[in-house]
Amino acid sequence: MKDLHSQIDIVELIPAATYAADNTPAAVDLLGFESAEIALAIGAGGITFTSTNKIEFVLTHSDDDSTYTNVTADDLLGVASVSSGIVKSLVAKHETADVTRFGYRGGKRYLKLLADFSGTHGTGTPIGAVVVKGHPHQATA
Repeated sequence: MKDLHSQIDIVELIPAATYAADNTPAAVDLLGFESAEIALAIGAGGITFTSTNKIEFVLTHSDDDSTYTNVTADDLLGVASVSSGIVKSLVAKHETADVTRFGYRGGKRYLKLLADFSGTHGTGTPIGAVVVKGHPHQATA
């Protein structure tokens, strides 16, 4: 069996919790790694999502951790389309928990993921996200 443990690092993008409003995105530094995979876990929706009462997940990236821009489809793997950095939208019933993953190949050093809530969310939705950083410049033992 090959050793994956020494070849990756996992960093929290959105702390696992039940949210009814926007999170405060923390920056993840990709320095020292050549690849990144994002895993977005979403529990059963606290409300029935619509085009008005929705959650949009917006991924941004930066070279300097100061000026962030929205990612585009060219920056990602496993996402059919990206508009204004939105990598996933909850705009319809979401009754079953799931995990969505997509690869980042944008080449910038920092990433942030915002769960952008619109409309009324009287009951929260469980959300969590991590970045799996891979292909380290120097593997750990």
